[in-house]
Amino acid sequence: MEAMAVELAYLFSTASGVPLEDFGVHGSIALNMHTSKSDIDLVVYGAQNFRKLEKANDKLVNEKKLEYHYRHQLDKLRKHKLQFKGKNLVYTAIRKPEEIAFRYGDHKYSQFKPVAFDCTVTDDSQTMFRPAVYRITNYSPLNPISEIPKDQKPSTVVSMIGLYRNVTRKGEQIEVSGILERVEHVKTGKVHFQVVVGSGTLEDEYIWPKLSVLSLS
Repeated sequence: MEAMAVELAYLFSTASGVPLEDFGVHGSIALNMHTSKSDIDLVVYGAQNFRKLEKANDKLVNEKKLEYHYRHQLDKLRKHKLQFKGKNLVYTAIRKPEEIAFRYGDHKYSQFKPVAFDCTVTDDSQTMFRPAVYRITNYSPLNPISEIPKDQKPSTVVSMIGLYRNVTRKGEQIEVSGILERVEHVKTGKVHFQVVVGSGTLEDEYIWPKLSVLSLS
């Protein structure tokens, strides 16, 4: 399995142009707990590298060197699960140090209430990470409870749930269920609002693309 993970890293690097040092492994292989039935879990460091790898994988699939492997409806959009020589593989994005914009203790967070709404994604540059950050506009409540004042409308949706990473692109619409939070910068006092998906408060928190391509047929 280790040899196959190395082979994959070389294949990805050659096809995408991402430097080999920007790849890594995690999961059972990293912990030396893998078996012959384990998945191969790879990581790629950096948002731009992740996007390069996405494009390269389409090419590798067309060349029959890889095969997409869908287990969930959203996998068809995320395209991060594949098969290589009969083995399942998953690749994940990790922020580089310079991509970490927030530090622990920089902000104070206050939960307001559950909300469900439609919106438009304006920035998808951090959607592949965990937490995934979607910048949004055009907040449109789906029920009376989700009606909020203009000054409380969220500018971002933050997903703590890995399933909802990288499920849409800039300019597309999503449906969201989560918890509205007030976020205050400790030093400056600047305030903005966000919606957290995966707060552990609601049973049904999600990000769902408003697309018709989610059928696995």
